[in-house]
Amino acid sequence: MAKIKTIGVLTSGGDAPGMNAAIRAVTRAGIYNGFNIKAIYRGYDGLVQGEIRPFTTEDVSGIVRRGGTILKTARSAEFCTEEGRAKAYENMQREEIDALVVIGGNGSLTGAMTFAQEYDVCCIGLPGTIDNDLYGTDNTIGYDTTMNTIMECVDRIRDTAQSHERIFFIEVMGRDAGFLAQNSAIACGAEAAIIPEDSTNVDQLSRFMERGIRKSKKSCIVIVSESPKCGALYYADRVKKEFPDYDVRVSILGHLQRGGRPTARDRILASRTGVGAIEAILQGQRNIMVGVRNNEVVYVPLSEAIRSDKPFDKKLIKVLDELSI
Repeated sequence: MAKIKTIGVLTSGGDAPGMNAAIRAVTRAGIYNGFNIKAIYRGYDGLVQGEIRPFTTEDVSGIVRRGGTILKTARSAEFCTEEGRAKAYENMQREEIDALVVIGGNGSLTGAMTFAQEYDVCCIGLPGTIDNDLYGTDNTIGYDTTMNTIMECVDRIRDTAQSHERIFFIEVMGRDAGFLAQNSAIACGAEAAIIPEDSTNVDQLSRFMERGIRKSKKSCIVIVSESPKCGALYYADRVKKEFPDYDVRVSILGHLQRGGRPTARDRILASRTGVGAIEAILQGQRNIMVGVRNNEVVYVPLSEAIRSDKPFDKKLIKVLDELSI
């Protein structure tokens, strides 16, 4: 196996607070251990188009506190094709990049796994997604910051909900995972969370209305995981039709959740996993995601990390139920 001398780093998919801290960690830990670092702009699209340049310690100075990603990010339709990945590999060879560190979520790491299989490239993934849906790591980079942002927004909305005696359905991100919705609901003192993991034959809205607001409350907050079919607007419309006596409002937080300075937890997680990526390359690891589980840095095969069945602690549902009476 050829010795790795140059490492490329990119951010892909949706931006997440803490990505800059991860870029900084990969760059500085890489240089500290004798590697050349090359930054790839605009994710896989930049790899296909050849938007690549050398990075030094000065290039990442002061970015640990910044949200978003200085490398920019984009979704690349071209990289999803064999021809696009061939161009990406040609650019890697031209730039003499021997290994790739990909900071992103499920789709980004899936792309890294496919690329590694086709061209026998060393790919190391870092879990950069606000959804917290990657298997093998307790938390993902950006999740803690996003949850705190949601909490701050909901705290403000609560004032209006109580003043006007309204039901607020607040839609948060998370894609197919309810980690953001459930935990932010507990943190905000919300009356309910409607999440994919609690989907049963029991109607979540009816259960909530019977158990909570109809008995003791005239105002409340319901956190809803985003869904193209059953998002906050869907549930608000149902309440208007089925319980017309209540004043209902909807707030969709949207991309507001992605921005802002990363919390200490996200900066530390990004820094630990970034250093872990360089250590993995030094150890000869290939095609793994670096995560933190039980406060220990772990290496998870990419094929496992992108599984869609990250365990959800159903006890959290009981916690919220008991505290929302």
